[in-house]
Amino acid sequence: MRNGDYQPARFEAQVDAVNTVFQTKVDSNPENLVGLMTMSGKSPEVLATNTKEQGQILNGLHAAQSKIGGASDIPTAISVAQLALKHRQNKNLRQRIIVFIGSPLVDQGADEKNMVRLAKKLKKNSVAVDIVAFGEAVEDACAGVLKAFIENVSQGENSHLVTVAPGPHLLSDMIISSPILAGDRGIPEEILAETGGAASGAAGGFEFGVDPSLDPELAMALRMSMEEEQARQAAAAAAAAQAGQGSTAHEGAAVQPPSAPESTTVPAEPADDEEEAMLRQALAMSQGQDVEMQGDGDENISEEEAIARAIAMSMKPQEEQQDSKDKK
Repeated sequence: MRNGDYQPARFEAQVDAVNTVFQTKVDSNPENLVGLMTMSGKSPEVLATNTKEQGQILNGLHAAQSKIGGASDIPTAISVAQLALKHRQNKNLRQRIIVFIGSPLVDQGADEKNMVRLAKKLKKNSVAVDIVAFGEAVEDACAGVLKAFIENVSQGENSHLVTVAPGPHLLSDMIISSPILAGDRGIPEEILAETGGAASGAAGGFEFGVDPSLDPELAMALRMSMEEEQARQAAAAAAAAQAGQGSTAHEGAAVQPPSAPESTTVPAEPADDEEEAMLRQALAMSQGQDVEMQGDGDENISEEEAIARAIAMSMKPQEEQQDSKDKK
């Protein structure tokens, strides 16, 4: 835990991460409580019982600094943590254990069968477990044991394993952008899935150059803006395509009377047979139908002239009515 591969050292990095977990849990729900205990030394020891007072957590972390030494007894520590959760005052609170492992797995903690047996016991008692593996615990041999443990304790994907390799990033940053604290920060599951859980912390590789796990509000706003722009462009393209089809269909028509919508009946004044026939022809031609022209015996009349004549004849009753009104 004194190794400097995690800034500034493993223990200090873990202290920062524990403070982050406490603050996030308490901020997400005022009823949340957080306790603190060690796993190494002579035996696992509870440093702070379930509380919402940050001062108690800070005192426990300060006391833990003098207890660095020995090997971590992971199964015993988890069993003690479960016992502390069992005796919580508010039985409606859900139970969760977050285990920080920054040293090699030894003894019972390295025994996969023993760890799986413990995981099934925790699952039976509805206790969720999150594991933060860093340091030697990231190695494949250790990760295999921890992975089997999480698979057997998880109930409805309520338990998670987060491995953090050494690097320039902070341990607390990797945890706050991981599934462990995603629900407490209100990050949607679909967005978290797109980021692949714990993020690298770099803006590159993320949509819009923003890490959704670190700033979900900004990422959501940018995504909604992009979707609105895409919808606007699609509507403009559809309108342009429709306008292009309309101009092609009407090409070559000097006069184009409006066509009546389908299934619509338009009442009209009685007209003689000749006028009604020519109006039908004009309507049919306006809809692009082939019609046999009928007129006053002139077989050489053009379609444009027939349409013009039909329109003139349809307007004649209105002109007559207007003349009649003027005379009156």
